[in-house]
Amino acid sequence: MKQGIVLKLFLLTTGLCLFILAVIFTLQTVFFKQFYVHQKVKDVNAALQTYEQNYLNNAADTQGMAKLEQDFYQKYNTWITTVDTRGNLKYTDDFSMEIKLAPSDEIMFSNQTMTLPLYSVINVEDFGSDNPFLTPWIQEGQEIAMEGLIMNGQPVIQRMGNPNLRDESHLENRHMVKKEYEIVTRYENPIQYHEKYPTFLIKGTITKVRIPEGAGVSRYTNHLMLDRVLAFQADLLYGDLEDSKNANRIIDYEENHVNYKIFVNRIQDRDGNPAYLFAMTSLQPVNEAAGMIKNYYVYIIVATLLLVVLASFYYSRQITRPLLRINRTTRQMADLDFSEKIPITTKDEIGDLSRNINVLSERLHSHILRLEQDIEKEKQLENTRKEFISGVSHELKTPLSVIQSCLAIMKDGVASHKRDYYFQAMEDEVKRMDLLIVDMLELAKYESGTYTMAMDFFYIDAVIDRVCEKLATDIEAKQLHLNTWLKPIEVMANERRIEQVVVNFLSNAIRYTPERESILIRLLEDRDTVKICIENKGTRIPDEQLEKIWERFYRGEPSRQRLAGGTGLGLAISKKILEMHGVPYGAINTSDGVIFYFQLNKKA
Repeated sequence: MKQGIVLKLFLLTTGLCLFILAVIFTLQTVFFKQFYVHQKVKDVNAALQTYEQNYLNNAADTQGMAKLEQDFYQKYNTWITTVDTRGNLKYTDDFSMEIKLAPSDEIMFSNQTMTLPLYSVINVEDFGSDNPFLTPWIQEGQEIAMEGLIMNGQPVIQRMGNPNLRDESHLENRHMVKKEYEIVTRYENPIQYHEKYPTFLIKGTITKVRIPEGAGVSRYTNHLMLDRVLAFQADLLYGDLEDSKNANRIIDYEENHVNYKIFVNRIQDRDGNPAYLFAMTSLQPVNEAAGMIKNYYVYIIVATLLLVVLASFYYSRQITRPLLRINRTTRQMADLDFSEKIPITTKDEIGDLSRNINVLSERLHSHILRLEQDIEKEKQLENTRKEFISGVSHELKTPLSVIQSCLAIMKDGVASHKRDYYFQAMEDEVKRMDLLIVDMLELAKYESGTYTMAMDFFYIDAVIDRVCEKLATDIEAKQLHLNTWLKPIEVMANERRIEQVVVNFLSNAIRYTPERESILIRLLEDRDTVKICIENKGTRIPDEQLEKIWERFYRGEPSRQRLAGGTGLGLAISKKILEMHGVPYGAINTSDGVIFYFQLNKKA
């Protein structure tokens, strides 16, 4: 059994641990990305709510907004910016140029100064570089030409450069140009397209160029973020966003096998004008982590497998050890051996089971001992019954024989002058049988278990005096000396039955005390009890018979001689009465006699 349960627990625990490991591996490899993305989206959305409030409180200048965007990236690893309803970055005064427009046929461009943000056509790193094809003409005083579309009554620049726009050094918003090629195909012919989006070509002179410095430069160095903003602007201006007024949009984007999440939240600025919070976060960390986990799991599985085997073996041994001990103890209990107890070392269910088995063992042991005692008592009772029947037969046989003999003599007319003697002998035997029957019935009543001993208060000295008066004739007949040391003591008992005990004890003393000897009756008072002692002189009881004198018909002579008189039931009746009172009693030998005693409880 030991090997069986240990092996079962070991296999079960190992299998469970390996199953949990497999589940964890599956969840991390299959669902970890989804969980990470979900949690990332949730965190960024919550951060955008906070950023919106900070934006409304701090949207004062370009430097302040640059710092706010940098703090957001450092805290949440997410790029963020703000664009207006036309898709332009807000707060771009530090990276722009002012152009004085030449006279034009278009009314909206005649004699005006235009401020053009540079992030849509050129990178901030290109300024100061040695590339002669990009920025030599972006200088104050240089002439510049611009080409674009009129969208919703506002000019949108597609290309710009030196007056010859077909030169290779021209710059362009490639997302707007690419979007135009895509949109034109949706119309039946280019004329319909240009009717909706008229083109323009204007020229002018660069009057001022602003380039960011310090912390503001970083706002324009994230080309991936700016590229997505320009793509969003193209879709927004051409109306390709399904619901541009939707409060929240989340867009999936992939670049160079790296996934990104783009968040576009429509808000209102401090002046109540519509704007968009544009945020972009990379999911590259989760891809790298997932890849590393797959490689690392080879080592994890080996180490975990070893740990699981060792832990399962130890766990199975620890769990089964108390169970095996319980099994061994219960097997001994089945063989009626209750000597071993299960040590209780835990407070869990196994500890409770061990405790209950110990209690069960103690109770079974107690009940078995009681049963054995009952069986032994039953054997003794059976022997007592046999002795009782034998004694009764003997006690009744003798008086019946005497009566039968007397009747036979009187019938034959022999010794007719002794007629009165034989009548007296028969009368004495009838009285003896009557007394024997009364004593037997009274003893049976006490032993039936149905008799209730009623208790009351009385003075024990008065009872003893009354008994002495009743037996005065017997005392005088043997010329005995009766000495009493009594004083008034009130006790709690059944007065009638205690008087019967005193009568039996004193009668027994008178019966076995030689003539002209002494009988002493004393009351020994204690704090809560009083001891009644009746001592007779001259005759001692052998020590081996002191316990037997309380048995029925026991007189101390094997021949059961009747010369001493009595029925042989007096002490047996006294024993039952005192046991029903629950008080100590007994008989002890002295140097020249025997003391019979019993105790009673004093009145409180």
